[in-house]
Amino acid sequence: MDRWFAGVTTVTENFLTWRKRRILKKKAKQKKRHPIIEWIDAFLWAAFVVLLINQYLFQAYQIPTPSMENTLKVSDRIFVNKLIYGPELLPGIGKLPGYAHPQRNRIIIFESPTYISRGTLFDIVQRVLYMLTLSLVDIDRDENGEPRAHFLIKRAVGVGGDRLRVVKGEVELKPPGFSTWVSEKELNPLHPVDFTTQRTIASSDYEAIQADVRIREYEQQGIPVLKADRALVSRAAGVKYDLFERSKTNNMVNHKIVPHESRYRSEYARYSLGWVIPEGWIFPMGDNRDNSNDARYFGPVRLSNVLGKASFIYWPIPRMGAAR
Repeated sequence: MDRWFAGVTTVTENFLTWRKRRILKKKAKQKKRHPIIEWIDAFLWAAFVVLLINQYLFQAYQIPTPSMENTLKVSDRIFVNKLIYGPELLPGIGKLPGYAHPQRNRIIIFESPTYISRGTLFDIVQRVLYMLTLSLVDIDRDENGEPRAHFLIKRAVGVGGDRLRVVKGEVELKPPGFSTWVSEKELNPLHPVDFTTQRTIASSDYEAIQADVRIREYEQQGIPVLKADRALVSRAAGVKYDLFERSKTNNMVNHKIVPHESRYRSEYARYSLGWVIPEGWIFPMGDNRDNSNDARYFGPVRLSNVLGKASFIYWPIPRMGAAR
């Protein structure tokens, strides 16, 4: 017994002696390291932690345009929850599963369907720098020095199973189970997030916008212009430009002029019957409805392209709070 106890004591003493020597060697080695090397080491570890948090948990994002005013204003800095819908495995590569799907009226960030990549390597470098600097540095800029819209932040207005159309700038929906069209404003109170859109064009101005487009198309085709349209068009000069409404009216007028043209016929059906949003897709729109590049122009977006949900405004301080 005494021999066994002595053996255990010897082993323990040897271990503790080895451990103490190891700690002393480590401290001696650290003392020999140049302060700059230690600073670089600490910086790299901090950068690694920041990158991990931004890539898989919460990413800092700066609002680049007024498309979400007044909910989110230009230069607002927000945190985006990336874990909820599944973060990318690596920047721009793969996607891990999330624990939820985007719900109606949630503010989401997604990859723009119209974005033209400069290459995988550039995308990775740009996104790493953007995340490491908490959105302060963005090297992805156009010829005018403005940030290119790689990612868009909008509100999930339509979800899978919906039918959606836009009438005089106002959204109407026919969700699953609804037999008639219902306005977005009527539908919003039924969901956890109720919000207010910003409009700069009055409903009464749309008659002038439509008349202006009809006159232009009729004159090009040599068709007599209605006197009522002539009376309305004088009002159009002071009306703000609505690209979507003008495009929609242009298509519908041309469909009436040349109904046999397939391109006008298909667009006419989409504008009249609305977009059908398949399961696994979403229809994002900006809250600033008259100044937003959104799904009205590029169509529904795959859920796999949704990167996260806007969670919190952290700058400027007076606007700090939940992003809803």
